[in-house]
Amino acid sequence: MVDHDKAAELAEIFHLLGDPNRLRLVCVCLDEAVSVQMLAERLGLSASLTSHHLRLLRAARLVRGERDGKRVFYRAADAHVRDMLTAMIDHIDEEADS
Repeated sequence: MVDHDKAAELAEIFHLLGDPNRLRLVCVCLDEAVSVQMLAERLGLSASLTSHHLRLLRAARLVRGERDGKRVFYRAADAHVRDMLTAMIDHIDEEADS
């Protein structure tokens, strides 16, 4: 059973991932560290909007940033995030095959 505080925290995480742009940002970061500029280009977003989304995702511990000089590269925070999203993508693909 999940207590109220954990349920609220989980709901906030799912709320953050409910935005398609934030979800896509995390998915791009699943397997490699990617710069803000590259993320913005890949997803067709402005650098400032990308940075805003990443700030929210980082606060929720869904991504982590690694500084290399002046640039920051983002990747999925850990295997839990990677496994959860990979499993859900597999679930969607499985549904489509049925």
